[in-house]
Amino acid sequence: MELAVTNLKKYYDGRAVLDGLSFTAPVGLTRIVGDSGIGKTTLLRILLELERADGGTVAPQGLRWAAVFQEDRLLSQLDAEGNLRFALGTAYDSRKAAELLETLGLVDVGGKRVRDYSGGMKRRLALARALLAPCDALALDEPFTGLDAGNREAALACILRAAEEKIVLLAAHEDLDISGGHTVQL
Repeated sequence: MELAVTNLKKYYDGRAVLDGLSFTAPVGLTRIVGDSGIGKTTLLRILLELERADGGTVAPQGLRWAAVFQEDRLLSQLDAEGNLRFALGTAYDSRKAAELLETLGLVDVGGKRVRDYSGGMKRRLALARALLAPCDALALDEPFTGLDAGNREAALACILRAAEEKIVLLAAHEDLDISGGHTVQL
Protein backbone atom coordinates (compact mmCIF):
# COMPACT_ATOMS: atom_id res chain seq x y z
CA MET A 1 0.00 0.00 0.00
CA GLU A 2 1.28 3.43 -0.91
CA LEU A 3 -0.17 6.93 -0.88
CA ALA A 4 0.54 8.88 -4.08
CA VAL A 5 0.03 12.64 -4.22
CA THR A 6 0.39 14.06 -7.71
CA ASN A 7 0.53 17.73 -8.74
CA LEU A 8 -1.60 18.81 -5.74
CA LYS A 9 -2.66 22.47 -5.79
CA LYS A 10 -4.45 24.64 -3.26
CA TYR A 11 -5.00 28.38 -3.43
CA TYR A 12 -6.33 30.81 -0.84
CA ASP A 13 -7.37 34.23 -2.15
CA GLY A 14 -5.33 33.66 -5.29
CA ARG A 15 -2.19 32.73 -3.34
CA ALA A 16 -0.72 29.26 -3.93
CA VAL A 17 -0.29 27.33 -0.69
CA LEU A 18 0.36 24.03 -2.45
CA ASP A 19 1.57 24.46 -6.02
CA GLY A 20 2.10 21.18 -7.81
CA LEU A 21 3.14 19.08 -4.81
CA SER A 22 3.93 15.46 -5.66
CA PHE A 23 5.25 12.66 -3.44
CA THR A 24 4.65 9.07 -2.47
CA ALA A 25 4.32 7.74 1.06
CA PRO A 26 4.64 3.99 1.54
CA VAL A 27 3.84 2.14 4.72
CA GLY A 28 6.19 3.69 7.25
CA LEU A 29 6.97 7.19 8.45
CA THR A 30 6.91 10.18 6.12
CA ARG A 31 7.80 13.53 7.66
CA ILE A 32 6.12 16.61 6.17
CA VAL A 33 8.45 19.46 7.03
CA GLY A 34 8.25 23.20 6.48
CA ASP A 35 7.95 26.58 8.12
CA SER A 36 4.77 27.64 9.90
CA GLY A 37 2.05 28.63 7.45
CA ILE A 38 3.64 26.83 4.49
CA GLY A 39 0.76 24.35 3.91
CA LYS A 40 1.42 21.29 6.08
CA THR A 41 -1.96 21.42 7.80
CA THR A 42 -3.69 22.21 4.51
CA LEU A 43 -2.10 19.13 2.96
CA LEU A 44 -3.28 16.91 5.81
CA ARG A 45 -6.79 18.41 5.68
CA ILE A 46 -6.96 17.63 1.94
CA LEU A 47 -5.80 14.05 2.52
CA LEU A 48 -8.41 13.68 5.28
CA GLU A 49 -11.02 15.07 2.83
CA LEU A 50 -11.79 18.00 5.13
CA GLU A 51 -10.80 20.41 2.34
CA ARG A 52 -10.82 20.13 -1.44
CA ALA A 53 -7.71 20.57 -3.53
CA ASP A 54 -7.88 22.97 -6.45
CA GLY A 55 -6.02 20.47 -8.61
CA GLY A 56 -4.05 17.26 -8.60
CA THR A 57 -4.82 13.75 -7.41
CA VAL A 58 -4.52 11.61 -4.32
CA ALA A 59 -4.52 7.84 -4.65
CA PRO A 60 -5.71 5.47 -3.50
CA GLN A 61 -9.10 6.86 -2.59
CA GLY A 62 -10.88 5.41 0.42
CA LEU A 63 -7.98 5.05 2.84
CA ARG A 64 -9.19 4.85 6.43
CA TRP A 65 -7.47 7.72 8.27
CA ALA A 66 -7.01 8.62 11.91
CA ALA A 67 -5.58 11.99 12.88
CA VAL A 68 -4.03 14.17 15.52
CA PHE A 69 -4.99 17.74 14.69
CA GLN A 70 -3.26 20.91 15.86
CA GLU A 71 -6.20 21.27 18.27
CA ASP A 72 -6.67 18.16 20.38
CA ARG A 73 -10.45 17.92 19.80
CA LEU A 74 -11.21 15.99 22.96
CA LEU A 75 -14.43 15.86 24.97
CA SER A 76 -13.50 17.91 28.03
CA GLN A 77 -16.26 16.57 30.29
CA LEU A 78 -15.09 12.97 29.87
CA ASP A 79 -12.01 11.19 31.24
CA ALA A 80 -9.40 9.44 29.08
CA GLU A 81 -11.29 6.16 28.86
CA GLY A 82 -14.55 7.96 28.05
CA ASN A 83 -12.87 9.87 25.21
CA LEU A 84 -11.43 6.66 23.78
CA ARG A 85 -14.68 4.74 24.10
CA PHE A 86 -16.63 7.56 22.45
CA ALA A 87 -14.19 8.00 19.55
CA LEU A 88 -13.49 4.33 18.88
CA GLY A 89 -16.95 2.89 19.46
CA THR A 90 -16.99 -0.87 18.95
CA ALA A 91 -13.28 -0.82 18.04
CA TYR A 92 -12.44 0.11 21.65
CA ASP A 93 -10.23 -2.55 23.27
CA SER A 94 -9.77 -1.90 26.98
CA ARG A 95 -6.55 -3.97 27.21
CA LYS A 96 -4.86 -2.19 24.28
CA ALA A 97 -6.07 1.17 25.54
CA ALA A 98 -4.72 0.56 29.05
CA GLU A 99 -1.34 -0.55 27.65
CA LEU A 100 -1.03 2.49 25.39
CA LEU A 101 -2.16 4.93 28.08
CA GLU A 102 0.48 3.46 30.38
CA THR A 103 3.18 3.77 27.71
CA LEU A 104 2.17 7.40 27.15
CA GLY A 105 2.21 8.15 30.88
CA LEU A 106 -1.53 8.57 31.32
CA VAL A 107 -2.29 5.56 33.49
CA ASP A 108 -2.42 7.45 36.79
CA VAL A 109 -5.03 10.04 35.78
CA GLY A 110 -7.90 7.83 36.96
CA GLY A 111 -11.29 9.43 36.40
CA LYS A 112 -9.86 12.93 36.05
CA ARG A 113 -11.78 14.86 33.41
CA VAL A 114 -9.91 16.04 30.34
CA ARG A 115 -10.75 19.66 31.11
CA ASP A 116 -8.37 19.33 34.07
CA TYR A 117 -5.49 17.87 32.01
CA SER A 118 -2.37 19.80 31.12
CA GLY A 119 -1.74 20.59 27.46
CA GLY A 120 0.78 17.76 27.21
CA MET A 121 -1.65 15.26 28.73
CA LYS A 122 -4.32 16.28 26.23
CA ARG A 123 -1.83 15.89 23.40
CA ARG A 124 -0.88 12.37 24.51
CA LEU A 125 -4.55 11.37 24.80
CA ALA A 126 -5.26 12.72 21.30
CA LEU A 127 -2.33 10.64 20.04
CA ALA A 128 -3.59 7.54 21.87
CA ARG A 129 -7.01 7.99 20.25
CA ALA A 130 -5.45 8.09 16.77
CA LEU A 131 -3.09 5.18 17.41
CA LEU A 132 -5.92 2.95 18.65
CA ALA A 133 -8.24 3.73 15.74
CA PRO A 134 -8.69 1.04 13.09
CA CYS A 135 -7.09 2.75 10.09
CA ASP A 136 -4.74 2.41 7.13
CA ALA A 137 -3.04 5.76 7.61
CA LEU A 138 -2.29 8.32 10.31
CA ALA A 139 -2.12 12.10 9.79
CA LEU A 140 -0.25 13.65 12.71
CA ASP A 141 -0.11 17.44 12.78
CA GLU A 142 2.61 18.61 15.19
CA PRO A 143 2.01 15.64 17.53
CA PHE A 144 4.81 16.59 19.94
CA THR A 145 3.51 20.07 20.81
CA GLY A 146 3.57 20.55 24.59
CA LEU A 147 5.49 17.35 25.32
CA ASP A 148 8.63 17.26 27.40
CA ALA A 149 11.60 15.16 26.24
CA GLY A 150 10.56 11.97 28.05
CA ASN A 151 6.97 12.06 26.87
CA ARG A 152 8.10 13.01 23.36
CA GLU A 153 10.36 9.95 23.29
CA ALA A 154 7.51 7.66 24.43
CA ALA A 155 5.13 9.19 21.87
CA LEU A 156 7.69 8.80 19.09
CA ALA A 157 8.23 5.13 19.98
CA CYS A 158 4.47 4.52 19.69
CA ILE A 159 4.32 6.36 16.35
CA LEU A 160 7.24 4.36 14.96
CA ARG A 161 5.57 1.12 16.06
CA ALA A 162 2.41 2.14 14.19
CA ALA A 163 4.53 3.01 11.14
CA GLU A 164 5.57 -0.63 10.86
CA GLU A 165 2.14 -1.44 9.41
CA LYS A 166 0.53 1.88 8.45
CA ILE A 167 1.22 4.95 6.37
CA VAL A 168 2.17 7.64 8.88
CA LEU A 169 2.40 11.30 7.84
CA LEU A 170 3.95 13.44 10.55
CA ALA A 171 3.82 17.20 9.95
CA ALA A 172 6.33 19.34 11.82
CA HIS A 173 7.82 22.79 11.44
CA GLU A 174 11.28 21.35 12.03
CA ASP A 175 12.95 18.27 10.60
CA LEU A 176 12.87 15.81 13.45
CA ASP A 177 15.94 13.75 14.22
CA ILE A 178 14.35 10.43 13.37
CA SER A 179 16.26 7.79 11.46
CA GLY A 180 14.59 6.09 8.53
CA GLY A 181 11.44 7.06 6.75
CA HIS A 182 10.99 9.73 4.12
CA THR A 183 10.90 13.51 4.23
CA VAL A 184 8.73 15.83 2.13
CA GLN A 185 9.98 19.42 2.32
CA LEU A 186 7.29 22.07 1.69
